[in-house]
Amino acid sequence: MKLSQWCKKQGITYHTGFIWFHKGLIPNARQLPTGTILIDEQLVENRNENVVIYCRVSNQSRKHELQYQIDRCVNFTNAKGLTINKVYKEIASGMNDNRTQLWKMLQTKPTIIIVENKDRLTRFGFNYLEKLLAEQGCTVIVMHRDHEDEQDIIKDLVSVITSFCCRIYGIRRGKNKAVKIKKVLSND
Repeated sequence: MKLSQWCKKQGITYHTGFIWFHKGLIPNARQLPTGTILIDEQLVENRNENVVIYCRVSNQSRKHELQYQIDRCVNFTNAKGLTINKVYKEIASGMNDNRTQLWKMLQTKPTIIIVENKDRLTRFGFNYLEKLLAEQGCTVIVMHRDHEDEQDIIKDLVSVITSFCCRIYGIRRGKNKAVKIKKVLSND
């Protein structure tokens, strides 16, 4: 199939498809000596994969960024010639290990998970999670794998400190409430 036909099918402009081809984002695409770009659609469509996208923002104040993240992941996935089965989106801390959408996604046994950055999937232990998923036949594709700068490391440090502070103060608050309840009950 010619690139122009493939672009129409994907719902993108020819110019975008041409850029994606030269960036290597279209699987099974080749250029003939005449300059014509062909895409072997049979190889793309014969995949029996459960491709999912996971997008996350850390809090309600960043909720508006979630749709932009989803759009970037969908465009990336389409450029790879993959068919998306489901998009999972969540507003939760990357340190939270009780994220409902993440667990729902993992229960579907995906074969490919697309995330924008490693920290969208988890703040810490990404390599452990990636290796575990690979053992189960799942590939994690990170759009910006090498995107980690000094600011991200500082954010991670702040996240760890914040998480531990919340746990400590939560425990302390719980103990204080228990003491007050015991006082009230013993006075009756």
